[in-house]
Amino acid sequence: MAGEPIIKIEHLTKHFGGGRDEVAALEDINITIHSGEIFGVIGLSGAGKSTLVRCVNLLERPTAGTVWVDGREMTALSPKELREARKSIGMIFQSFNLLMQRTALENVCFPLELAGASRKEAEARGLELLELVDLKSRAGAYPAQLSGGQKQRVAIARTLATNPKVLLCDEATSALDPKTTRDILRLIRDVNQRLGITVVVITHDMKVIEEICHRVAILDHGRVAEEGTVEEVFSRPRTEAGRRLVYPDGVPEELLRQNWAQGGGRVIRVAFNGGTAYQPLIASLAIDCGVKANILGADTRNIGGRAFGTMLLGLPEDEGQAAKALAYITSQKDITVEEVPDYHE
Repeated sequence: MAGEPIIKIEHLTKHFGGGRDEVAALEDINITIHSGEIFGVIGLSGAGKSTLVRCVNLLERPTAGTVWVDGREMTALSPKELREARKSIGMIFQSFNLLMQRTALENVCFPLELAGASRKEAEARGLELLELVDLKSRAGAYPAQLSGGQKQRVAIARTLATNPKVLLCDEATSALDPKTTRDILRLIRDVNQRLGITVVVITHDMKVIEEICHRVAILDHGRVAEEGTVEEVFSRPRTEAGRRLVYPDGVPEELLRQNWAQGGGRVIRVAFNGGTAYQPLIASLAIDCGVKANILGADTRNIGGRAFGTMLLGLPEDEGQAAKALAYITSQKDITVEEVPDYHE
């Protein structure tokens, strides 16, 4: 369960360049992240995601606004105070950023050595962390001998060496295949649950958000388009940016026109708002009402046994059958329906 706010971003603005060449990467960002939660930031390329996460630990200094982490105003710290504060903020990247001339164990030990730990202490702690990420058997391997997933596990272990309270993940799974991505996401979730570390996930992939995040903010052209729990955003995106990410229109117009050419009736969009993912709506419609609906397209997902997403249905041409189907579908729990009149043309 998430606790008190640990990250507070207030009126954050970041511009690059100056004069005619000035570019606004972020404008008036306000986000609060609570201790112990996994918070996602998602957006298309160029939305400002990576700039935002780099402003949290001041790898990028904001043009305006404030950033608070664990009760400290990062934007007001001296260079020495900032170096100390960053010890509680870990970060992992898409490119892993391992030292190629050091073994996995030596990579994990590196921040401990910088902090003044003895070699014996650093190695003992390093082996504990490699065991935590299930890579102790590869302690003596160099990065060139490791797979992408293994490199990211070493990077996570190295980040945990300084006992951070916050873990920033900047597109940490973008370079990995789908199976390895799931494994790394499970590891991040395990770290969050076992160690209580707050995690901020930067991604362009909704599947990453749905897999591990509790809440999510959608960035669009440097601004927060909307924010809420994953369930809220998935079931009722309020903005065009949210709808583009959550319910991309993958149904070709040719298919919709074909539905009418073949005698199809009205088209409706059904939104699943968190009911059981195991309720067979279309089968139940056919069994209970004797009405067959044509699935024109669907973008649905199962999150914890609950259904989210949308489905386009072509109702029968017969008005009586269509009305019966519409009444049945609208009576179902956690489902909303809207007609799509444009597709009738």
